Amino acid sequence: MTPEQAVQHQLDAYNARDLARFLEVYEDDVVVYRLPSKEPAFTSRGQLAEFYRTQRFNLPALRAELMNRMVIGNVVIDHERVHGVRDRPFEVAASYRVVDGLIRAVWFFSAD
Repeated sequence: MTPEQAVQHQLDAYNARDLARFLEVYEDDVVVYRLPSKEPAFTSRGQLAEFYRTQRFNLPALRAELMNRMVIGNVVIDHERVHGVRDRPFEVAASYRVVDGLIRAVWFFSAD
């Protein structure tokens, strides 16, 4: 799976709220950052699974609209508009580092 295919796979699963399929492309020891924090928000696929199970995939209107995508080698950067989490949609940039078809690290930048 190419880096772009791995990121698209998780985006499609996110929009379907399919946790098992979503997690298929994440490393066991994935590290996820929510910038500007220097500390990771998650340091394992298990932590990621718990958050998405309890805080995202239970939201009926949840979906992410892909606005733009850049691919630079094994890094994929998505600009997304997220619906169903807050009262109004908000925009996020997500940078994914993919190694051997699995997402190893993610950095989220969120507009206030």
